[in-house]
Amino acid sequence: MFKNLGNIASMMQQAQQVGQDMKAMQEELRNKRVKGTAGAGMVEAICTGHGELVSITIDPKLIADGDKDLIEELIPQAVNDAQAKGKELHQEMMQSVTSGLNVPGLDQALSQFGQ
Repeated sequence: MFKNLGNIASMMQQAQQVGQDMKAMQEELRNKRVKGTAGAGMVEAICTGHGELVSITIDPKLIADGDKDLIEELIPQAVNDAQAKGKELHQEMMQSVTSGLNVPGLDQALSQFGQ
């Protein structure tokens, strides 16, 4: 009757540790930066690991050419590229935090979390 109490205590310790690791990971993602580009680097977008846009850089030559339509096309592409890289980083970090856990279906659930 009490033989599984050790397993439950161990699982509770693991869950507590994962919670602490997740909190640290979230802070790290907030501070990490990923770069997305479009137009062969003519537009660069920098996002946090959470996918929040931090900055946009547009090549001065592109502005001098005055191609408004091209600029408007490249900005979302660069932002989407940076946000996709942020999601990849998030998934990688989630997997590293939960790698020691043996919970059936956890990997599949985490892959959905980053989408």
